[in-house]
Amino acid sequence: MADDLPGVDTTLDDGVLRVTLNRPTRMNAVKTETLVAIAEAFEKHAGDESVRVAVLTGTGRAFCSGADIAGRDLKAPPSAETIDAANRTAAAIRAFPRPVVGAVNGAAAGVGVSLALACDLTVAKESGYFLLAFTRIGLMPDGGASALVAASVGRARALKMALLAERLPATEALCSGLIAEVWPDDEFDGAVEALVQRLADGPSAAFESTKNAINDATLTELASAFARERAGQLTLLGGPDFAEGVTAFQEKRAANFRR
Repeated sequence: MADDLPGVDTTLDDGVLRVTLNRPTRMNAVKTETLVAIAEAFEKHAGDESVRVAVLTGTGRAFCSGADIAGRDLKAPPSAETIDAANRTAAAIRAFPRPVVGAVNGAAAGVGVSLALACDLTVAKESGYFLLAFTRIGLMPDGGASALVAASVGRARALKMALLAERLPATEALCSGLIAEVWPDDEFDGAVEALVQRLADGPSAAFESTKNAINDATLTELASAFARERAGQLTLLGGPDFAEGVTAFQEKRAANFRR
């Protein structure tokens, strides 16, 4: 069966729930309604005992390039709508009772990193990369990224990723402990399917208890991170650095935060 959701395709077949970001012309950049659709897909099927594993992925050359700011109206007052939707989505993925595979098929940037790392097993194409791009437009990480990244790679690497906003290639992400596996591009789809089938054939109750135990032990700050990021981001959204960052993005030039 399939659901018609905005920018998101959801299917359930033979115990596998597939949630696919489908805005390839925008590199799967997300709007508020896109995030809500992802959250609703996981919330809707959380109590469905026919689901044995879930997959979150993207179409085209990107997993998710972050929030869609191409047409951002800088005259509009700051809104928490998208932040709240991102937090809801990360929380829904974390709370899902079955293993969730984050199949990163390309670039994961901004809140796309949050979505990928909220999954239980995050795997990537060799050509993929991870980028906390928030500071490039005068913002801070959100969607739980400050907790999700730090829980995986530690304070020093998390700060480097967040402050410098540099691409972390998939192979380096694997070495740093950010993700679980990397496969060559031409082997990626087959390897993901093999992993998904292995999980689908496994002991669902044991998987649920295991993922909950490990996530509860390592993501103790996730709820607090949602609140801190929300408060900080709302302040930054109304500031001059964000206005300059978005203007520079729209004009395809480097931002000048010191003018």
